Amino acid sequence: MRKQHPLIHTLTNLKGNPRACVYTEPLWGIPFNLFAPYVSIYMYTLGLTDSQIGFVASIGMFFQIIFSLLGGVITDKLGRKRTTFIFDSISWSIPCLIWAFSRSFPYFVVAAIINSITRVTMNSWSCLLVEDCDKNKIVNIYTWIYILGLGAAFFAPISGLFIGRYGLVPTVRVLYIVSFVLMTFKFIILNKYSTETGQGKIRMEETKHLSIPTLLKGYSNVFIKILKTPETLLTLGIMLIMSIISIVNNTFWAIIVTERIQIPAKYIGLFPFIRSTIMILFFFTLVHSIGTLKFKKPLIIGFSLFTMSQMLLIATPNKGYFILIISIILEACSISLISPILDSMQVILVDPRERARIMAVLYVIVVAFTSPFGWIAGILSGMDRRFPFLLNIFLLIMGILLVIFEARIVSRKSTLKGIKV
Repeated sequence: MRKQHPLIHTLTNLKGNPRACVYTEPLWGIPFNLFAPYVSIYMYTLGLTDSQIGFVASIGMFFQIIFSLLGGVITDKLGRKRTTFIFDSISWSIPCLIWAFSRSFPYFVVAAIINSITRVTMNSWSCLLVEDCDKNKIVNIYTWIYILGLGAAFFAPISGLFIGRYGLVPTVRVLYIVSFVLMTFKFIILNKYSTETGQGKIRMEETKHLSIPTLLKGYSNVFIKILKTPETLLTLGIMLIMSIISIVNNTFWAIIVTERIQIPAKYIGLFPFIRSTIMILFFFTLVHSIGTLKFKKPLIIGFSLFTMSQMLLIATPNKGYFILIISIILEACSISLISPILDSMQVILVDPRERARIMAVLYVIVVAFTSPFGWIAGILSGMDRRFPFLLNIFLLIMGILLVIFEARIVSRKSTLKGIKV
């Protein structure tokens, strides 16, 4: 009998919370990936300047600092399941409606602030997904999260057809309304079919009689623990680099493509289609075979490919479809390597007893350092559309050096003999 592909085997044999989280993910991932390519040019079309678009990104990141800090405490107090349902509904359902009816800059600022609450559920949902899960399956599970979300890209060209016929703004407004319906439905289903994790029950009991201010005081010890753990610092550094790059690309990629390279907006949806197709192929052919903690070579290769993609992007001439597609392919291969490994490292290379609070502190540090870069990238883009992506190249090179340096430290630690980097 032919052996079943490891990813297929993982998907068909999921149980409990991993099954509930993975199977419902398309209801969030598909609508998100449908509107995501058009967010910045949607704002630009409605009259926002480059600096205002960058400010919207930065103000959202500023409030994410607050909610990242509260995320670990809230997750421990309310439990993983309840926290995910409540704060998912607030942070996505409400902003989708605001975005759908936005008219000017203040609408986007308000929506960004409310959407920043998603930092709470980034913590609780991750705990809900992995805490009762076989750790050998975590990379494959995160790979499926990406694959299911990327499925939206196959519908993205349809969005482009509607944009070509009805215009950008009306089409994106409808996409936001559809997102509100599907995401809200997802939150309800996940809440129905998930259960509180074992570690969640323990933390709920331990924190039952403690106030939130008291729990927040405990973050000082958590911070010290992070500083004393090289493998967690490695994860933090990579998270920071990828977070900044994500803000730059999510906010200004569509702008450089439409304004500098002169690709019509109706064709923007084709590029996520290409990116997602390559990523899915990469996931099925290579990523599933990478061990959870064998991160050194994959991350160096991933950062290198990403650097090449950014170089090609800034070198793409007017109407340079071919070079732009090559850039997209390289970016897709790099993200396919980096993202599942990074997500796995976030939940494995931390003390499981303090996972919620450690991840909360990591998110706070990342968001605190990342938040100014939306505004900074906006200023850079106003000077030259290529400058934000030159910033990305610098960060990616720093990422390669960081991986090499930290991997050497981890490999020397006698207490981590089982970890291969």
